[in-house]
Amino acid sequence: MDWNRDQIKQRLLVACGGVAFFCALQNLPSLAGALRWVLGVLAPFLVGGAIAFVLNVPMRAIEACLPRGRRWKPLRRPLALVLTLAAMTGVVALAACVISPGIGGAVRSITSQLPAAIQRMQERLEAVESWLPQLETLAAGLEFDWKALTEKAVSLVRDWGGGLVSSGGVLMAGVVSGVSTFVIGLIFSFYILLQKERLARQGRQVLYALLPGPWADRSLEVLRFSGRTFSSFLSGQCVEAVILGALFVAAMTVFRMPYALLVGVLIALTALIPVVGAFIGCVVGALLIAVTDPWQAVGFVVLFLVIQQIEGNLIYPHVVGNSVGLPSIWVLAAVTLGGKLMGIAGMLFFIPLCSVLYALFRGFVKARLEARKVPPRKWRDP
Repeated sequence: MDWNRDQIKQRLLVACGGVAFFCALQNLPSLAGALRWVLGVLAPFLVGGAIAFVLNVPMRAIEACLPRGRRWKPLRRPLALVLTLAAMTGVVALAACVISPGIGGAVRSITSQLPAAIQRMQERLEAVESWLPQLETLAAGLEFDWKALTEKAVSLVRDWGGGLVSSGGVLMAGVVSGVSTFVIGLIFSFYILLQKERLARQGRQVLYALLPGPWADRSLEVLRFSGRTFSSFLSGQCVEAVILGALFVAAMTVFRMPYALLVGVLIALTALIPVVGAFIGCVVGALLIAVTDPWQAVGFVVLFLVIQQIEGNLIYPHVVGNSVGLPSIWVLAAVTLGGKLMGIAGMLFFIPLCSVLYALFRGFVKARLEARKVPPRKWRDP
């Protein structure tokens, strides 16, 4: 059988790919270490890209509202970026102004109730004094090697202290590295946002230079769809968080529970983590309310469960699910899978990712049905 040059090249590529895949399977630890090193080097740029993508959503809306014209053209982009940063800073400052006084009041309440709690503890200890003679008799019948126990305790304390010092050094190094990575990424994101059209044009040039025309067109189509999906997800997640926080403020005000505004803001902020984030706000809110009235804290937990059922089954799948074009059942599946694999970051990332994959696979299935000329009556509902 005669092979032309293209067929030979294709088979060589397949063979080389198979050999590379086999070598990768044989050296998975080394490959994982190399991948971690590469990700560590690229971490500031990846963080900067993520920050730029998030900031671009409100920045695009703000820039659309600015005046147009030749005089405003060089100022629109920097002004939009400054206004976006000011808006984000204002939201954080407003949340801090609501949260800080409430937390301070809770701390003062706990401090004022400490003497009474200590008095109750003393009364309980005095009630136990009647058992002391029996305890002394029981302790006298036991034999301990106090010298060995002391040596063991000293050894444990020494090992724990050494581990604590080394862990503290590692922790400080991690904090410094994380802060520097974030600062570099933030600065890098500013450059991306100020020159996003030029970067997009250069990216398209690279795609058309390296890939065949149809592949480049399809790649750009998928990238545009992914960008719209992720932007819609961020918008839907913020809308859902605001709705949930407002529901808690209204319900707690109706039932005259303390810290209504504080708990509502906390739950709205933590609800940015899909599905499970509101439970973090529930724990903090229950602890704050328990300081004032433990029974009201129990009522708050019941109220949270009721609102959470409404939000989880009605509001969240419709608001976030519709914003990314993903059915409700797959929203829940994406959150579960993302949380298992990547934690909180996976929950935020997997919903739009699954939406993109769902849309692409749905288009592929429809194209295959049309290519195979399967009549709709065979797959539609009877």
